Amino acid sequence: MRYRFLRFPEGKFKAVTFSYDDGVKVDLRLAEIFDKYGMKGTFNINPSHILRGEFEKFTTPDEIREHILGRGHEVAIHGEQHIAPGVSRPVDAIRDALLGREQLEEIFGTIIRGMAYPDSGVRRFHNGNSYENVRGILENVGIVYARTLGADNNTFLLPTDWYNWVPTIHHANKEAMSYVDTFLSQKEENYRTASRHPRLFYVWGHSFEFRNNDNWELIEEICEKLSGKDDTWYATNMEIWEYCHAYDSLIWNAKGDVVYNPTFHKVWFDIDSRPFSVAPGETLKIEIEYN
Repeated sequence: MRYRFLRFPEGKFKAVTFSYDDGVKVDLRLAEIFDKYGMKGTFNINPSHILRGEFEKFTTPDEIREHILGRGHEVAIHGEQHIAPGVSRPVDAIRDALLGREQLEEIFGTIIRGMAYPDSGVRRFHNGNSYENVRGILENVGIVYARTLGADNNTFLLPTDWYNWVPTIHHANKEAMSYVDTFLSQKEENYRTASRHPRLFYVWGHSFEFRNNDNWELIEEICEKLSGKDDTWYATNMEIWEYCHAYDSLIWNAKGDVVYNPTFHKVWFDIDSRPFSVAPGETLKIEIEYN
């Protein structure tokens, strides 16, 4: 057996996810658009706005519970005070991440482990901080992934470092629809056995940009074009991390033809262009006949 690649739930080759920042009121309109087209979004929130009661501009806890969490979307951390950890003193980065997590969990009564870096995140460093230090801080306060920013790209590959998760595009990228078309054209049967990596399309931004630019039709067009594809899984950032973590947790024998699934997720994978799945708690013997 030569090559093994993750497949998303039901054996799907591709996944789509969205990530939107700051918890502003128009997130509610964006969530409605996601619901309309069957998309899943992660909304990254600063709890300081909630605790100060700034509800003319920002979403209320009840609105988030009903329209975001209640519709299967995710709430993630965006720092307590929206501070870029890379340029903060380490003690300030610790405080901002830990308080951001504690306060959101207290408000919503749930466990929150995802994050989007505020501002420049981990693209620039100052005040004695470094990427290795920031990653260590997040690991120690229980954050398992963090979305960063950088050059948009159309490789559509899963991250190799979940604390430096670079999205595919900001929605305002002039090449956005071209990227969508390229993603939609990706078919696993078109790739040789050694190149059948799963594909992910990840969009990020701020919902207030659609309000400010009066271009809600842009996100409608992106969602409509991506929607309803049989080979695509629509998931939140955390759902993608949890599923990939389950795949990485599979236990294989030395030969690679027996696998045990110790997780609570059914996991799909591709071996030498052949589909397989292993149920929670199952030990599976892989049988492949080669011509």
